[in-house]
Amino acid sequence: MASASLQFFAFILALFGVFGDITATLLPNWKVNADVGSNIITAITQMQGLWMDCTWYSTGMFSCTLKYSVLSLPVYIQAARTTMVLSCILSAFGICITTVGMKCTKLGGDADSKSYACFAGGVCFILAGVFGLVPTSWYTREIISNFLDQTIPESSKHEPGGAVYTGFISAGFLLIAGVIFCTSCFKKQQGAWIYPPKQHHFPSTDQESNAGYNLKDYV
Repeated sequence: MASASLQFFAFILALFGVFGDITATLLPNWKVNADVGSNIITAITQMQGLWMDCTWYSTGMFSCTLKYSVLSLPVYIQAARTTMVLSCILSAFGICITTVGMKCTKLGGDADSKSYACFAGGVCFILAGVFGLVPTSWYTREIISNFLDQTIPESSKHEPGGAVYTGFISAGFLLIAGVIFCTSCFKKQQGAWIYPPKQHHFPSTDQESNAGYNLKDYV
């Protein structure tokens, strides 16, 4: 089984992944469009997120508008909302489960129960990483395809924002943490398969049976 220090390292990665996942879900800068006029003082930065659209002026003013209508949103934004929320929920469950199953904690009962808890937490982290990687990849693909489309005016083109990069990094942290926790359980099972328990022989019983057989021969 993996050492306690390796599991603790995976747990720290998972914590960073959970916080980054939640931050990426709430941030409004999934895609950014900078519109600079004839004067740098009138620069405007428009940001669009999963839940709100914000506009930042170079004068220091900041305004946001919530996206109330769900059905009017594009399909990739609706899918990103659902998958990111599922990623946050699964990663939070993974934190709770692996806290019980880690070797450095005194929770979870015996070694087998803690091993199963680590495996379940690792599966939650892997699923959370996949759910976080899919919307960020899809969202980035839509931004790039619109940016390369010649029929779309330059003022309507966007670039990936900080929330997308945060989502990518958080998904990577969660995947790595999930693989480490699942591997720790597999190593223990593999060791038990390669080195099976030794069978103990009792020579006294064999001698008694042989002695009984010899007595029958003399009768």
